[in-house]
Amino acid sequence: MDYSGSECLALLIVLGGSLVQGLLGIGFGLLAAPLLYLLEPSYVPGPILLLGFLLASCMLLGNRQSLAWRRPLPAILARLPGAWCGGLLLGVLPSAWLGLLLGACVLLATLTSYRWLEVRCNPRNLAIAGFCSGLMGTATSVGGPPMALVYQSCSRISARDELAAFFLLTTPVSVLFLLYQGRMPLDYLHSTLKLAPGVVAGYALARCLDGRFDKRSPRQLLLLLSLLAASGLLMHSLWRLLA
Repeated sequence: MDYSGSECLALLIVLGGSLVQGLLGIGFGLLAAPLLYLLEPSYVPGPILLLGFLLASCMLLGNRQSLAWRRPLPAILARLPGAWCGGLLLGVLPSAWLGLLLGACVLLATLTSYRWLEVRCNPRNLAIAGFCSGLMGTATSVGGPPMALVYQSCSRISARDELAAFFLLTTPVSVLFLLYQGRMPLDYLHSTLKLAPGVVAGYALARCLDGRFDKRSPRQLLLLLSLLAASGLLMHSLWRLLA
């Protein structure tokens, strides 16, 4: 396949987001969505959701673990109405307002991550996080932060495997809502296929680097990059609205 300059840059963004999520269990949408939206708004939310589904599949297959769905089951069930609400929200938002919503969600998630709130991983909180994840994930493709907030006290391996299972089982729901509303045209599939090698390469690199670095370092870098990306997207969207 032939790649333009912007598509090569998009491929690098997808690779970086996949590398971070492969190491930390979260970060793909948080990092990739605002940057890809600045390149080409049509990347959000459809292609990002499909690429996230591919990444979750790679993580489960690569770790050779059984599907860890029992504990996140309340979140899985609650994502259904959340995805429906997110689809409705996406249907009434103009492109510039969608950029503002995406930037605000990423900025809020990033600022919250600097000082975690005390949230227990229990069925009630999982259900609330699942609903919020469905709403944010379907409307903006950034559905990870609510779940990460609930899993903050769990071990990295448990959080990584259960979050992968959550996104593997629930992302198709968001995609189906987008298809039903006619917001997932066939050319989205072509865009997704062109960026898919970045997911595979990023996850493979994460497998090679796992256990060879301080886990806190990439998290701080992820938060800094997400903060810059969200701020840039907010300014760009505000400029479009004012213009």
